[in-house]
Amino acid sequence: MNSQERQKKVQPQEHPRDWSWPFWPAVPLYPYNKRRTLRREIVKDTIWTFDQLQGILYTIVPIRMTVVKLWAGGLLVYAPVAPTTECVRLVNELVAVHGEVKYIILPTSSGLEHKVFVGPFARRFPNAQVFIAPHQWSLPFNLPLSWLGFPQKRTQVLPEDSKQAPFGDEFDYAVLDINLGRGSFAEVAVFHRRSRTVLVTDSVLSVPEEPPAIAQLDPYPLLFHARENAFEAIEDNQANRRKGWQRICLFAVYFRPSMLEVTGMVQTFRDTFQAPNHSPKAYFGLFPFRWKQNWKHSFDTLRGNGRPFVAPILQIFIFPQAPRQVLNWADKVATWDFGRIISCHFDSAIEAVPRQFRQAFAFLEKKPLACEESFGSSSQPLVEEDFKFIKELEGNLVRRGIATPAKEKI
Repeated sequence: MNSQERQKKVQPQEHPRDWSWPFWPAVPLYPYNKRRTLRREIVKDTIWTFDQLQGILYTIVPIRMTVVKLWAGGLLVYAPVAPTTECVRLVNELVAVHGEVKYIILPTSSGLEHKVFVGPFARRFPNAQVFIAPHQWSLPFNLPLSWLGFPQKRTQVLPEDSKQAPFGDEFDYAVLDINLGRGSFAEVAVFHRRSRTVLVTDSVLSVPEEPPAIAQLDPYPLLFHARENAFEAIEDNQANRRKGWQRICLFAVYFRPSMLEVTGMVQTFRDTFQAPNHSPKAYFGLFPFRWKQNWKHSFDTLRGNGRPFVAPILQIFIFPQAPRQVLNWADKVATWDFGRIISCHFDSAIEAVPRQFRQAFAFLEKKPLACEESFGSSSQPLVEEDFKFIKELEGNLVRRGIATPAKEKI
């Protein structure tokens, strides 16, 4: 297959009915009942990613499944996405060449946006064994996994020792399992030795400067956020796509970044009434915020030349609940000899070495280890002012007894 034929293979076919996802009310996120899928080959004939989109109010980010070819034939699937007709067809194209789906891994216990797809995906591949992170739970009721669509006879918890897993001859994995009282946070990092690739779910991510291909299939959300106010017309060009994407990243990572000004209710309704577009697609003209002039500096710091980092929501709410446990897990992952990381969100693949992965967790230490000079500005910390909203939210939850205070740094 030449490069032109291979490129055609990864492009979505224009059959909107094949994008349909009728179970979207279970997790009602944009784009709701229509989910497109893009497949990309990361390592030739070995690793592929499958990107879809999810978001709220046009704050869209990729959600990603990774498929790895097994040495003896067959495929391992990490963190399934919605098994639309298009998605299943793209997987089956790999099945036809490399063998059936043998293993499906759910690498989280709390990530509903990942968990909700596992049962439906497993039903489309009835010979696959399903392996799940420990201490699964659900809200508002803690239902049995079989009630959530998991195939009971084919589902089991990952063994503590990766050598005991049926794919242990090719993969190592490390399980982070934090008891949060009302539930657990679990993350299973998986290392594919042959390709020197680590798969992670939410623990680290990297932000690309340009909008990912999956977000450009329908650029409207990018262009919506590229505007300066409700009166500005939506104009499609690459500069606006890039601007919209970078602002979306700040929204998605910080919720309310410091470079964002939320307009007052009176001004918002006045602007909405005068906006030129009142269609439902334009949220009836609603655009209740303004960006400060130097917002791009916050994005550039967030990107940090593509270095991996831990999302602020995990830095503030989750990982400080068990800093020693998290650092031990990061230390274990950093013993693997990898050269790339594939995360379930934002950029992929991230070219990174173990030291860079470990450095992402330095916020849990009183005296972080110094980075190698060669990493340069890629190791710079996030802008402290951008954490303000998340820290205020944490403080309110702690005062109400909903969250517990962070433990002391190591």
